[in-house]
Amino acid sequence: MDARENVATLLASVTVDLQNADPKTTVYTVPTGKSMIPLFVVIHSPTASLADGVDFDIGSGANADTWRQTVSLTTMTATTDYMVIGPIAATPVKYTLEAAGAAFGIKPITGATADAQATFDLFGYLI
Repeated sequence: MDARENVATLLASVTVDLQNADPKTTVYTVPTGKSMIPLFVVIHSPTASLADGVDFDIGSGANADTWRQTVSLTTMTATTDYMVIGPIAATPVKYTLEAAGAAFGIKPITGATADAQATFDLFGYLI
């Protein structure tokens, strides 16, 4: 059995572009014959302030909008900052499995005005 199956684990760790108008960055592509359940992401070590990064979408599809939308990273202003982003916890929300071939990533909708990158760690498991 693959260690990524049936065990919550780090599936990917990728540097992503977070400047306004940057395209979607694919962080993980679900392998053939598998589905993925994303549990949470950790965004850390930004290369520039994200104080004006008010709207990022996370998920699959062209707009990365299948898992979380309108995520604000405005409090990440130092290179030592990090954020843990999970499913919305206040009320249970139904999500759809990320199917084989799905390109899970992040897309700046209203991103940082300066050129900025950060590390995006995806935690989840495959079924």
